[in-house]
Amino acid sequence: MENTNAIFLIRCMDRKGLVAGITNFFYETGLNIVNCQQYTDVMSGQYFMRLKLDLTDLSVARSELEASLTEFGKPLGLEWSVHYSDYIPRMAVLVSKASHCLYDLLVKQREGTLKCEIPLIVSNHPDLEYVAQQFRIPFFCIPVRRENKAETEPRIIELLNAHHIDLVVLARYMQVVSPEFIRLYHNRMINIHHAFLPAFQGANPYMRAFQRGVKMIGATAHYVTEDLDEGPIIEQDVVRVTHEYGPEDLSRIGRDVEMMVLSRAVKAHLEKRIIEHENRTIVFTGGAGA
Repeated sequence: MENTNAIFLIRCMDRKGLVAGITNFFYETGLNIVNCQQYTDVMSGQYFMRLKLDLTDLSVARSELEASLTEFGKPLGLEWSVHYSDYIPRMAVLVSKASHCLYDLLVKQREGTLKCEIPLIVSNHPDLEYVAQQFRIPFFCIPVRRENKAETEPRIIELLNAHHIDLVVLARYMQVVSPEFIRLYHNRMINIHHAFLPAFQGANPYMRAFQRGVKMIGATAHYVTEDLDEGPIIEQDVVRVTHEYGPEDLSRIGRDVEMMVLSRAVKAHLEKRIIEHENRTIVFTGGAGA
């Protein structure tokens, strides 16, 4: 049975002796450091750390540990958050009609690649209910139109609250969410966007990409902000294409890249490897021990 771990995400201004001070603090509480990653932004002087700690020999209650860290961090201006491995995050997926990203997330969750619970799927169309049924996940169809968004969006938020959702994933959810909704899930709402086609927003981007003769197809996963498609970037990738690829080929390749990029971003968020800083992200690497 795997030991219970805690992941601390820490930030403050960099200074001499900082790493020694932080690691010694945890040593004195009986914690073993399993993994430590760090980064200093030389432009701002900000220091960022991700610590994974084995709680087996923790000598105090978790609440006491957190209170002690708060006191320890005051002179340093330390900002931190903690995430315990015995808590399983709860993720909601919002979709429209495209199924590829939804399927990919559900399969990866079932296989254990994405360590979370998915208690519900919400859509503004009924088309993907059959997918939810295959995975035995409750499906809620809430039609959203421009004229009724003020009434329907609160219903979605109510559902998310009722299911105690920690993360919202917009898996090709073709609606612009309100600033109020975004603020409720600040840095907890991830969107997938064909960001390497910035000149081809709106309908049929791959047809217009074909007409322009693009040589790369890509996608970007980002946290959602009030500035449309301009939130902190979590993950990106591209695939090279040639003049021989037609619109259907570009669309197919685009779907593959979208799935890959979105699942990587969701995995990084669930594994608490992301710290947002000045509308960009520090994404620590995964892998063994992380």
